[in-house]
Amino acid sequence: MNEPSENRDDATLIRSAQAGDRSAFEELVSRYDKNVLRLARGLVRSESDAWDIYQETFLKAYRSLASFRFECSFYTWIYRIATNAGLDYLRRQGARKEVAAVADDGDGEAVDWLPEIPDGAPVADPERMALNGEVQARIALALRRLTPRERMVFEMKHYQGMRLRTIGEILETTEETAKNALFRATQKLRFALADLTRAHGGNAARLRARGQA
Repeated sequence: MNEPSENRDDATLIRSAQAGDRSAFEELVSRYDKNVLRLARGLVRSESDAWDIYQETFLKAYRSLASFRFECSFYTWIYRIATNAGLDYLRRQGARKEVAAVADDGDGEAVDWLPEIPDGAPVADPERMALNGEVQARIALALRRLTPRERMVFEMKHYQGMRLRTIGEILETTEETAKNALFRATQKLRFALADLTRAHGGNAARLRARGQA
């Protein structure tokens, strides 16, 4: 995901909104609403919960806009509000949510973040379908075991395509701290999925052999 370009328009809109121009705030919302909703959908499976986070983000932004001091970009500020709302949700849920095994590439296309199973066998192959189901279930279980902050950093880096420096700014921490959280999350996921990766390799070999028979 690309960060919206910073220009004077944002600052102008913010000042107008602070002066009571509601249409200026609506324009700011229209610039960032898709990114905020994409982040919320990446964190929660329920569409209604994603919209709750979305609405909470912009409601808080509207109520707090008067205190915006231009010490950071509006992009960073609105994402900070969104991530705090998301972290609060994950903490309330104990970070126990199920998610799909796909990410959004920023253009609405689904992208599997695990290696794909080779297409050497028919799509309707029961063995292959069972393996796909197991992959998704194991990813969901592994993601539940991350702390809320690890989950958030992983989401922002791998699903939202943010730079670690930007993630650190949004979470009001250092780039190194964000990097460490990402490392822990990745290591936990690799450990949790290690046996599945080995099994996947064996199944893939059998599928290739059957396809050549």
